[in-house]
Amino acid sequence: MRFIVCIKQVPDTAEVRINPETNTLIRDGVPSIINPYDMHAIEAGLSLRDKVGGKVTVITMGPPQAEAALRDALSLGVDDAVLISDRAFAGSDTWATSFTLYKTISKLGYDVIICGKQAIDGDTAQVGPAVAEFLDIPHVAYVSAITHIDDTSITVHRMMDDGYDVVQSSIPVLLTVVKELNEPRLPSLRGKMNAKKAVITKLTREMIGADEKDVGLKGSPTMVKNIFAPSSKKDRRMLEGTPEEQVNALFEELRRLKCV
Repeated sequence: MRFIVCIKQVPDTAEVRINPETNTLIRDGVPSIINPYDMHAIEAGLSLRDKVGGKVTVITMGPPQAEAALRDALSLGVDDAVLISDRAFAGSDTWATSFTLYKTISKLGYDVIICGKQAIDGDTAQVGPAVAEFLDIPHVAYVSAITHIDDTSITVHRMMDDGYDVVQSSIPVLLTVVKELNEPRLPSLRGKMNAKKAVITKLTREMIGADEKDVGLKGSPTMVKNIFAPSSKKDRRMLEGTPEEQVNALFEELRRLKCV
């Protein structure tokens, strides 16, 4: 069975900088990691492969330095890694990113595609479902458990506010997973050594058959009008005393503000 795991390299810092001309993140000089939710997607792919057999391919779209994230994934035991990198992809919004991943995955072949529920830098949770829509296959979001898989179907738990839904889907399918699904494994020493010398497939816009007008800024219908840091409020004070005194003081303050 062919498992595709989509990952993203994200800034390992809260102090992000924005390009004032393109309103996109400046990644140069910023330490990066694999998006934490994508670590659970990698573990899901490896666990399913170990259970039913097959091959796990990890893919990412990004600048050349994103190769480091792929090597980290290889150290965990994935079989192949693909870097989709081209200057034409710069400035992609979620639509253009999803389209680029769709074109790549279509060429690779797949049975189950697994993504983290969202990236911590954008927090949109749009790319996974959008890839599924481009591919015209079923998708299940917020997967917290995988209870059954065979050649034709998969059964999962979809996390909900008041519990979970049991969802059965045909294969091929795309899943977006939450951290409750599993505990990501750690790389072994042998895995790290193998990852250093592994050959990573690199694909450009032309190699995936994408038109220049459909990728990057040209293919991004989302236009960022303005970016700003929210102003911090300074009027903070600690309530002191016993818990009962603190509760009474809180209610008095809420009454003063006419909140109750």
